[in-house]
Amino acid sequence: MTYITTSNKPVITVMLDTLMDQPLQLALKEETLPAFTYFMEHGTYYSSVVAPFPTMSVNVESTLLTGHYSDQHGIPALTWYSEKENRIINYGTHLIDQMKLGLSKCLKDTLYRLNNEHLNTKVKTIHEELDEQGKKSASINPLVNRGNVPHRLTIPSFIRFFVTIDKHIETQTAAKYVYGRLSRLDPNGKYSSVWHKYGFNNKFSAQEFTHLVNNHDIPDFSLVYLPDHDKNVHKRGPMDTKGIKEMDKNLQTMLDSFPTWQEALDNHIWILIGDNGQSGIKDDKTQAFVDLRKLLKPLKVTKLSKGVRKEDQVVLANNLRSCFIYSLDTDDVPLTEIVEKLKTEERFDMISWKIDQWIHVAAGDKKESFQFKEGGKVKDEFDQTWEIRGDHSILDLTITGNDVTFGDFPDALKRLHSTLHSHEGDFVVISAKPGYELRGEVTPSHAGGASHGGFHKNDSLIPMLVTGTETTPDFFRMVDLKKWILALTSS
Repeated sequence: MTYITTSNKPVITVMLDTLMDQPLQLALKEETLPAFTYFMEHGTYYSSVVAPFPTMSVNVESTLLTGHYSDQHGIPALTWYSEKENRIINYGTHLIDQMKLGLSKCLKDTLYRLNNEHLNTKVKTIHEELDEQGKKSASINPLVNRGNVPHRLTIPSFIRFFVTIDKHIETQTAAKYVYGRLSRLDPNGKYSSVWHKYGFNNKFSAQEFTHLVNNHDIPDFSLVYLPDHDKNVHKRGPMDTKGIKEMDKNLQTMLDSFPTWQEALDNHIWILIGDNGQSGIKDDKTQAFVDLRKLLKPLKVTKLSKGVRKEDQVVLANNLRSCFIYSLDTDDVPLTEIVEKLKTEERFDMISWKIDQWIHVAAGDKKESFQFKEGGKVKDEFDQTWEIRGDHSILDLTITGNDVTFGDFPDALKRLHSTLHSHEGDFVVISAKPGYELRGEVTPSHAGGASHGGFHKNDSLIPMLVTGTETTPDFFRMVDLKKWILALTSS
């Protein structure tokens, strides 16, 4: 698709954590949401944009910024096993997980290695491409933020009291860079105390954006991340609207920093978008949690606090409703042995692994299997071609002639293919059905609430609200937004 723009109005992208269509529609009917209502009245609403899999924050942000799935950008999920480093990498699934793995390593992974080592240097981010064009961009609070401009993170003394880490960390990011209290624009310290998660909250993000507006310093592209709604949905369930009301207040703060709301929309392109959805989790913990360690017995699973040892056979990298399960020696534990154990559990809607060029897919409640690989005569709704064989109902595909459309698992073939090519190692990836969460060493705490990370459309479809342009991306997937955003910033 060729994009034609009549002006180079700054693009303001606001990523609203866990914004979902149904609760947003409910909130618009039942609550007073001045900001969302104003954007709705002056923009175009798209209810179903496809997020990458696993549906975890760093994978989503990496896909948005690079315009590639994880097979190219190299960030598989929030936690994964690095064969090269022979260790589990965790950017922040759970504090207890990180304490067992070593807080210093995990903090360094999040603050430095994620952007400067793990994110593939062969793909460029929006920030990098705009800088090469002589344009400026802003990154306000997303974890993934790589750019070309040197910046220094300052680690608070309270953190350094408990964690062995340098006071300063040098990184490369956007021209305007906010990372909580560690790197801020506004000298005002409001909403950045330890009680406010050092600035990793909605109010701080909105405050930092208003600082740009007040100083007439809005760059060509801004990515503003509002993280707070995630915890509301985890606790109260998918239809929670309290967090949506709070996000509306944050959006009001951002709009109020302009002379008028109309001027804010007239002179800028706004993209409001979620990052992932969430599936409701059953109340009964005995039903809600699938204990992977029990399922894999008698295989020896790596213990987080011990690290990977010679006697270990399997490593688990748990991402809430999905998990990477690695065989450390396929001669000792073939992937098919792991798969057979997993297939006894009916609460899995997807079990997948690769053998040579073929991606194999099974499910916990089906005896049949399905295989596919790139190329071939079958074309999906995103113009991607495949060769397929076996029972395609496992992925809820509809095949008419040589055309494939997706059901419960949006962009199922490309998302699975990229996930299984996202990093080195011999592994199986699994996803739980809606209603369930995966349990490793640290028990999840979302029974009766909601969780994400899964392959299902509940976790994978997010809304997007756009003002200031009539153009659209090639397809309504997160992976297609970078190309469109760069075109919007062009004169």
